[in-house]
Parts: sequence; structure tokens; C-alpha cells
Amino acid sequence: GRYLGVMPAYSAADDALTTKLVTFYEHKKDSSVPSHQATVLLFDPSNGSLKAVLDGSVITAKRTAAVSAIATKLLMPAFAEVLCILGAGVQAYSHYDIFMELFTFKEVRIWNRTKENAVKFASSVNGPVQVCSSAQEAVTGADVIITVTMATTPILFGDWVKPGAHINAVGASRPDWRELDDELMKNSVLFVDSREAALTESGDVILSRAEIFAELGEVLNGTKPALPEKTTVFKSLGMAVEDTVAAKFVYDSWSAGN
Repeated sequence: GRYLGVMPAYSAADDALTTKLVTFYEHKKDSSVPSHQATVLLFDPSNGSLKAVLDGSVITAKRTAAVSAIATKLLMPAFAEVLCILGAGVQAYSHYDIFMELFTFKEVRIWNRTKENAVKFASSVNGPVQVCSSAQEAVTGADVIITVTMATTPILFGDWVKPGAHINAVGASRPDWRELDDELMKNSVLFVDSREAALTESGDVILSRAEIFAELGEVLNGTKPALPEKTTVFKSLGMAVEDTVAAKFVYDSWSAGN
């Protein structure tokens, strides 16, 4: 699969206009080039001129992890001690960094299809990370689970998941790709970033026919409850406005320094 994604957005609140360009190339072998590469163009909304070209890969990695962290803050069980990460790519690193900063987990576990990448991850991050030889081993008893894989068929199964756990499902961004099985999708409370996007882009949502309980925004503005005592899934596809806000934040910080 090869894709070029174009994600334009305007935020009146931030007075920012951006477009993110993302290329996604499925690499057959381990490539030195990442599967996703991105660039963010920041425009002046008053006259349309280009103000900056930003590294979209860093922005994507950080904003995605930040949104997962917000979902986790709202939806994770009260006494969350074990964090599990499935996948060991760019998003695994960005999620790990922000989750370590915001939460206090007693144990962190990782599983990756190619074990050497999980080992590399564990040795290059700051805290102790346990490398698991199977996804099931990593998931069993975990309070918070993050799926950041390139899986096209389920790698996380409902009967492994501890009742009350919270799952951030970040991979499987195509309508025919899955990371989670039907049992997990149907027996958990489902939160999404965008209903519209989830119903057209997320294989996990479309193929399981799971009912969307709420958008994350509805929980943040108080129109829907969080239900942290339930088993919860946050399906993250990413929204262009998240890139806009992040890019403007980076640009403003840079401008202030110059």
C-alpha cells in the first residue's frame, strides 16, 4: 500500500491555518525509512502566505501520544499499575515518553512482532521495560494497553484483557485493517476522536459494528460521562486540527525565541 494523505485545517481559536502532507509506504523489509513521513505547512490566515514548513513526523508522534494521554487520564482505572505497549515504532516511543511523564506505572511491558525492535526499545528508553515474547503475555493483567502496530488483522483479543482496563487503539487506520478483535470491540465502551472518521476509516469500528459511545470531545466538555470503571477503548485516528494547534504552538515558541 502507498498513500499520500492531505489534511488541511483551520482553527479560529488559534488563528492558524495548516495542511499536513503524509506519505505512507508499507515496507516489505525492515527499511531505514519510516513507514509514515509527514510535513506540516503553516500559513498566515490573514493573507494566505506560507509562514513555516515543520517536521510533521515529530508533530504527529507527539500530538497522537498527547491525545492518547488525555483519553487515558479520563478513562483508565483508578489504580492503574501496569502499562502495556504493543508495537515498538515511532508511536511507541512518543507514547512511552508522555505516559511516563504524566502517570506513575509500577511496570511497563512491551511486545513487538519483531522481537529485536522491542529489545532495542527497552534498552534505549530511560525506565525499566519488560520485553514480552507474546502479545498475550504483555496484555495479561495490564491496566492500560496501547496498540501502535502495523497489524492488519487482530493482535489484541478481548479474552486476554483485564476487566476495567483502558485501551488506546492507535494503529489500523484503514477501513479493512484491525488491531482489536470483535469480542473486545463489542464488550467495551467505545470512545473515538471523530465519529465521522471512525465510521469511514477504522476497520476495528466498521467491521465489528461496535457502537460508538462518545467522542473524546464530548467527555471533555461534559456532555458524556467517562466511565473509567468499565473496560474502555479509545480509537484514535487523529484529526487535522490537532496538527494545526501543535504546529502553531511550535511556531509561536520558536518566534518567541527569535
